Amino acid sequence: MKLLIKIGGTLLDTPDSRERLAREISEVARTAAVVVVHGGGKQMTRFLSERGVESRFVNGLRVTTPEVLDAVVKVLAGSVNAQLVTAFRAAGALPVGLSGLDAGLVDAEPLSPELGSVGKPVGSSARLLELLTEEHYLPVVACVAGDAHGNIYNVNGDQMAVACAKGFGADRLIFLTDVDGVRDGAGKTRGTLTIPEALDLVRDGTATGGMQAKIEAAVSALRQDVGEVWIAPGALNGVVEKLLCGSTVGTRLISRT
Repeated sequence: MKLLIKIGGTLLDTPDSRERLAREISEVARTAAVVVVHGGGKQMTRFLSERGVESRFVNGLRVTTPEVLDAVVKVLAGSVNAQLVTAFRAAGALPVGLSGLDAGLVDAEPLSPELGSVGKPVGSSARLLELLTEEHYLPVVACVAGDAHGNIYNVNGDQMAVACAKGFGADRLIFLTDVDGVRDGAGKTRGTLTIPEALDLVRDGTATGGMQAKIEAAVSALRQDVGEVWIAPGALNGVVEKLLCGSTVGTRLISRT
């Protein structure tokens, strides 16, 4: 089984949470081919604020000036990635810290002039992921991409996860988040959603902001032949094992009933 796990930056902000997730994922990686993609938006905002740089967002995406892009590389591909790699190593795995820049893992193009160096993934060459997982290494990928001309882009973590999942041929894509799952109009967490049902929640305004982005990313993944997608609470002890054992945790998104 090929598994792509995306960890939201909020879940990596404390050593306890980071180390617990590293232990859980490392255990799964003993018997499955696992790739991890991680965010770090909270850490980025803090880093910039400490240096007097205001974070500006357009439609939930961080406007990425040259100064912000430098911080993206230092924080996402630097300290956040290194801390997570260290946690995986302590948990007994063989982690390899990467970004989309490595071996053209994820190429991107500018998303919008008003966003600066924010990129939209346009392709993934996952041969590097194949080589590493075949030898039982655990790729840990930061949300930074590039292109063949030497440009660097800040990429949304959910979109990065979808690009890697497609290229890698993942059977399952798991978004570990700081919420219980996808909630309907009554505030109830839905156990399963088809693509039409999920998109209805976006159209009627029930799912907005970060959840809208996750639903749209999940739908994109399903339409690109990823078998199934989960949006699940990363703060729940044993969440990865529970998902793989079929427990009712979070929301499972599928192409059809």
